[in-house]
Amino acid sequence: MVMALARSEVSAQAAEVARLRAQIGSMQRRTAVVDALPVHDPLAPLFPEGGLRPGSSYALPDSASLLLALIGAASRDGSWCAVIGMPHLSAEAAEGYGVDPARLALIPRPAERWRQAVATASEVFPLVAVRPSSPAAPAEAARIDARLRENGSCLLAVGSWPGASASLAMAAPEWQGLGRGHGLLSSRAVTIQATGRRAPRPRSVRVLLPGASGGVESATPRRVDGRAHLRAVPA
Repeated sequence: MVMALARSEVSAQAAEVARLRAQIGSMQRRTAVVDALPVHDPLAPLFPEGGLRPGSSYALPDSASLLLALIGAASRDGSWCAVIGMPHLSAEAAEGYGVDPARLALIPRPAERWRQAVATASEVFPLVAVRPSSPAAPAEAARIDARLRENGSCLLAVGSWPGASASLAMAAPEWQGLGRGHGLLSSRAVTIQATGRRAPRPRSVRVLLPGASGGVESATPRRVDGRAHLRAVPA
């Protein structure tokens, strides 16, 4: 009975991907050359091209905020995005980062068929995000990366990804908004660092994630009473 239900769910997901392929094919035609998929301005210094390079894979920490922040600008610019293996992703939170719900496809529970889901989605969507339910072996990651290059798609993988073009990490979180034992949390400052083959040295930015607006904002220090404080600069 359990196996039958699993097969039914996989079949339904495959049918949904096929439907989306037909729908997107009639609405969006890819250009022959795309330099980079855009990201919000505060995150652009992390990438040599200023955005996400088609045909590349990126390894991310387990942070829904960072994932949505990376997707937001491309979605707002008109790119379709598929998110695989994240059943609890909040559509409301996604909108706060600029993601257009009309261009977002969710495949929440592919189970062990996440590899097939990623490969199929890369044929249709310029941007694919996945939280693998099991680690990707180097050979598997290499096959998926080859498919990404063939299709000109970009992959955001939550967790380690063998051979990733770049790996991102988050550090030094600092919540803002609390006074002396009271107040409301309004933003979180974090340092994001990117390391990879295409950058000779690590790149890092200090951002508010989320910022007071609910999205991503630059964070610059200001000095008050001789002490450094963070100031938000809207994206």
